[in-house]
Amino acid sequence: MPKTPRHASHDGFLLPLGFPVEGFVSGLSYEAQASDVFVSTYPKCGTTWMQHIVWLLADGGRPLRADQRMTEAFPHLEEVGRELVERRPEPRLIKTHLGFSLTPHHPRARYIWVARNPFDCAVSFFHHTRGFVQHYDFADGTFDDFFECFIDGRVDFGSYFDHLASWGARRDAPNLLFTTFEAMRADPRGVVVEVGRFLGGAFEASVDDPAVLERVLAHSSFASMREDQQRWSSARAADAPPFVRKGEVGDWESCFSSEQAHRMVAKLEACTAGTWMADLWSDTVERARSR
Repeated sequence: MPKTPRHASHDGFLLPLGFPVEGFVSGLSYEAQASDVFVSTYPKCGTTWMQHIVWLLADGGRPLRADQRMTEAFPHLEEVGRELVERRPEPRLIKTHLGFSLTPHHPRARYIWVARNPFDCAVSFFHHTRGFVQHYDFADGTFDDFFECFIDGRVDFGSYFDHLASWGARRDAPNLLFTTFEAMRADPRGVVVEVGRFLGGAFEASVDDPAVLERVLAHSSFASMREDQQRWSSARAADAPPFVRKGEVGDWESCFSSEQAHRMVAKLEACTAGTWMADLWSDTVERARSR
């Protein structure tokens, strides 16, 4: 029988086991402030990477120490709830995996939306899920099992494709910066500078200072972020890949069957047809189509 990850559920919205439902409900009632900075992503699309970039820009290029936790410095709204976020000093740095309609909005708050091609996202999400036994009970699950859940949206935080469509429709909002995981890999300096300019103030001052900019780039590299990984997540199974695993573009090719690749292409094309997103990841789509 196929194995599926276990989840908590709030009115059909799936969450990792152990995420307090009351935190989710409370988070939805948070009132965004003008100075807020949101990093908005679907899971495994560069969330922690972008969070750390924003943190580094805010703090003069100083990384989180080994004894600090990203979940405290840059809280996950729908996990910890409104009250904890409200206790953070301004500007509040807030992470969310919510779609656009559920995300708290303020016309002057800043939103950084990071997307990743669904092929690599699915593979990364699979390794994430099987490594957190306490949240999913999926240590012996296979990629084939997970793929069916992913493509149907039966994973925590819902459908990748719904999330992509919901944020993609707002790309032109003046307080939204869009980038991709692939762009962050191809041109990290360019993306860091773009983020600093978009956020302004102390964030922009960091990219205007050559020494600080170099520190930001060094500490947000994958080599650096692979160190002291307790900063990014709770404990993972001893035999599981680390939380910061590969960070590669194209890793999906070692996992997908031809049938899976074609099904993912069809799903992505149906989601993005007639929109500006239709040409996103065209090289990846062509490689998948040729499988």
